[in-house]
Amino acid sequence: MTVGAFSATTGEETDTITEHARRLRRSLGRADLRAVPEARRALRELLRHWGKPGRSEIAELLTSELVTNALVHTDDDAVLTAVVEPGGLRVEVRDFVARRPELHVPDPDDDTHGRGLLLVQSLADSWGVRTHGVGKSVWFELGAEAA
Repeated sequence: MTVGAFSATTGEETDTITEHARRLRRSLGRADLRAVPEARRALRELLRHWGKPGRSEIAELLTSELVTNALVHTDDDAVLTAVVEPGGLRVEVRDFVARRPELHVPDPDDDTHGRGLLLVQSLADSWGVRTHGVGKSVWFELGAEAA
């Protein structure tokens, strides 16, 4: 059995629940930082009964970092996709700008910038960047159990 919702504007499936996986898909508007807490809420709902304590909070934090980066650094739309399967979670944020993100050493005088990808690198079980014909996806994976 599959349950899904469809976007009226694009006709794309936005959320899916099957016997083996649950999927979240959200379009993120250009520079719309209201999408960050909305993405966190949607992911929290998706992960309500997933993983050991603390895993969903890490997933929320890392997702908000990727969403924020895509919206702030690309000045373009983005798409958030999260897939939960019995063994783990994969979150991917796709944007439409080819420039690859760079890990930066945070400036000690600036406590709000430069830490996002370092958090992803240090807290995710795996992560990376995948290029597309137009743009790229930055993704991370977390197992349901703490490493």
